[in-house]
Amino acid sequence: MKPRVMTLVVFTALAGLVAAPVDMHPLAAAIAILCIAVGAGAAGAINMAYDADIDAVMRRTRLRPVARGVIPASEAYAYGVVFALMSTLMMALATNYVAAGLLAFSIVFYGLVYTVWLKRSTPQNIVIGGAAGAFPPMIGWAAATGTISLDAVLLFLVIFLWTPPHSWALALYKSGDYKAAGVPMMPVARGARSTRIQIMVYTVLYLAATAGPLVTGLGGVGYALAVVLGGALFFLLALRVLMSKAGEAGAAEDELYAVRAGDKAARDLFAYSIAHLTLLFAALLVEHGTGLHVKLSSLGGF
Repeated sequence: MKPRVMTLVVFTALAGLVAAPVDMHPLAAAIAILCIAVGAGAAGAINMAYDADIDAVMRRTRLRPVARGVIPASEAYAYGVVFALMSTLMMALATNYVAAGLLAFSIVFYGLVYTVWLKRSTPQNIVIGGAAGAFPPMIGWAAATGTISLDAVLLFLVIFLWTPPHSWALALYKSGDYKAAGVPMMPVARGARSTRIQIMVYTVLYLAATAGPLVTGLGGVGYALAVVLGGALFFLLALRVLMSKAGEAGAAEDELYAVRAGDKAARDLFAYSIAHLTLLFAALLVEHGTGLHVKLSSLGGF
């Protein structure tokens, strides 16, 4: 069920639920978050079953249970489908059909559209497929309100535009893995230099999107600090990747996973990207969860 990936999914979903302008019953809220976690795990199980062949080739994924043969792919498929249906049905019963529909769509999008179609067919796989990982805060918002508002869409957009620089930073220093598995990640299909340029472009788009909640008033002073200060560091790390030689190691170095200056830049951006997204949603969670939300407009900011 990929629990490490699920952690960020659950956290952003919780932030979306708490930031919504509706007080939700604690039990219903807990069930909603559980459903999102189970749904994400179900999609992960389906992904793991389908990708067992390439997971077995890549060092980063070769210890996954289906790739190791510990769990048969047929059982992983069954597990994923059963929990996908259970999580969607429980979400519908505990909250509303809008949240349940979004949860079902995100599971299908990740389990089928991304895993089966996009991942092995196009270097844009992570751009389009990133939508699946951007749904959790929108689902959390919908669970609380029964609607999809502009603020929910902005939270979706933040994660959607965060995904390419995050994932391509990883792909730069793991390009040998993807090449061996035949996965057309951007560094493999278009080269390291093109990938570094696109990381910079998407970084600018991502940072612009993070300002959206400030304009609508969803984000307060704490969120603004995370956007400005944390975003500045994100930009500098992305610029460092752009100016580096990340992903351009020779084949022998790729096989040995040599840590060079360029690849270290990509590693640093990958690690910090997780921290920055967490910081943004933590700010929203604290502001709305504790009643400390102070709009910039009240300070004359907008």
